[in-house]
Amino acid sequence: MDRAVFDEAYVAGTAPWVIGEPQQAIVELERGGEISGAVLDPGCGAGEHTILLAGLGYDVLGVDAAPHAIELAQANAAARDVPARFAVADALALTGGPYDTVVDSALFHVFGEQDQHRYARSLHAVCKPGATVHVLALADVEPALGPVVAESVFPRVFTGGWRLERVRPSTYRGIARGEHAQLFGVADGRRVDVPAWLATATRL
Repeated sequence: MDRAVFDEAYVAGTAPWVIGEPQQAIVELERGGEISGAVLDPGCGAGEHTILLAGLGYDVLGVDAAPHAIELAQANAAARDVPARFAVADALALTGGPYDTVVDSALFHVFGEQDQHRYARSLHAVCKPGATVHVLALADVEPALGPVVAESVFPRVFTGGWRLERVRPSTYRGIARGEHAQLFGVADGRRVDVPAWLATATRL
């Protein structure tokens, strides 16, 4: 997808993934002890997960390629008085780290498979050996709120330097507007929960 689409969505306030709260799947990962150490939140958007984790005391950095996303995330963190850190960065060419945990909420699925492989290599470069990557991505079920991926994509992408631990069914909450609202049969601007995959991989 054209990256300008994302920045424009933040400017217009129409991003369906901006729901004003963290995804429940990410909340449950933290509660289950599956997030630890230095954390990277790639494609952080409005910063909900970075703010959640920073507020709980984690060393976390949220990054996004959309400058307006980072501006919104910083404003959200300031409004909640949480000292969260954010930066504009390309997820396909990450630097910094090393990280112990990566929490990807709805970034992986916006890439075509070639870029998904680039993304996995980019994550590998900034993760410690033994680091854990969690990927929450929209599942290939219609109707959908955006780009989707099949379960079979994860074992193809997380190979050669990764060990795919599991892929679990999950859900993703977004806002249905316009044609999406019609597809889901809900009022415009209504929140909907859609099928997702929650994949976990270990950096070797």
